[in-house]
Amino acid sequence: MLLVAILVGVLFAVTPSATSAPSKVAAILASHHAPSDNGVVAQKVGEAVLATEDSRFYSDPALDPQGTLRAAWGFVTANPNLGGATIEVQLAKLLYTPGRSSPAALAEQVAMAFKLDNDFTKHQILAMYLNAAYFGDGSYGITTAALHYFGKSAAELTWGQAALLAGLLQAPSAYDPHTHLSAALARRSHVFARLVAVGSLTAAQAQADAAAPLDPAITFSG
Repeated sequence: MLLVAILVGVLFAVTPSATSAPSKVAAILASHHAPSDNGVVAQKVGEAVLATEDSRFYSDPALDPQGTLRAAWGFVTANPNLGGATIEVQLAKLLYTPGRSSPAALAEQVAMAFKLDNDFTKHQILAMYLNAAYFGDGSYGITTAALHYFGKSAAELTWGQAALLAGLLQAPSAYDPHTHLSAALARRSHVFARLVAVGSLTAAQAQADAAAPLDPAITFSG
């Protein structure tokens, strides 16, 4: 136990301060000429993303105990689909270890996740994640994604549109609705199921929203 405490202490000492997170998010947006949502989380998008990516975001610390156990079992069984990364860990990966997946990078992500959780509110962390995340087809940040796919702001998205964008986060290219509409809609169905599971929508509401047109002005193929 003492050794673990020492290792954690060293890890915290050698990793950077999380106060740099907002400037790193701004740099990502600037490098892709993408607008910011200015810290405003659109309700439908926020709920759809959390239901799918981290349903215990507001109650758990930087690490989800259940998800961490699943991820550990996935590592042992060579099944990466079991996942377990919280929004904090995903944000840490985007900002501090992009393109890296070594054990050292994973350890750094965990340390930075705790630092993010300590330095920012949950709302701020979610807003930064939605700004830094890649939604496919050259769209960085939820503001750009909403405009690119649906021609409207994130706050104006329907549940069906918000659910589709939330589904893109896992595999933006594989679920790109412009080229893989069937896969995108199948993924969206999973997001709707999660929204029902966490109580954001009733089954009847989800069914009605899933049946509604994505947008009459947008043509998807695949």
